[in-house]
Amino acid sequence: MFKVKVLTIGKCKEAWLVEALAEYEKRLKGTLSLEWSLAKNDAQLLDWLEQEPFYILLDPKGEQLASEDLSGKLIRFFTQQGSRLVFAIGGAEGFPPQASKRASYILSLSKLTFTHQITRLILVEQLYRSLEIEKGSNYHK
Repeated sequence: MFKVKVLTIGKCKEAWLVEALAEYEKRLKGTLSLEWSLAKNDAQLLDWLEQEPFYILLDPKGEQLASEDLSGKLIRFFTQQGSRLVFAIGGAEGFPPQASKRASYILSLSKLTFTHQITRLILVEQLYRSLEIEKGSNYHK
């Protein structure tokens, strides 16, 4: 089973978003477990990143990939990292340079700017899509 830890700022306040995230977590059950770590501020988030030897930073300036390419890259990362990945979602100001320099990989989900809450949902959907692509299911079609 794959494990993903998501380090992010703030809480998930919107009921519809909590429901959507729960739906994808249900779909991922048995394949991937998600752990959410909600930082109180940027400093706490940076402290957590310092403790991680490998993490993927989500940033609009990162590499943009097609879903099929993301699937392949994530499977390679899971293989290299013992089936555990850490993703980081920054606050309104993004990440300071030191977080970007230490990042193992910087991924852009879009050139558009999203709230950290919407980014959570897009990330979880793309994790689900990536695993479905790997399985060869029809979800991606």
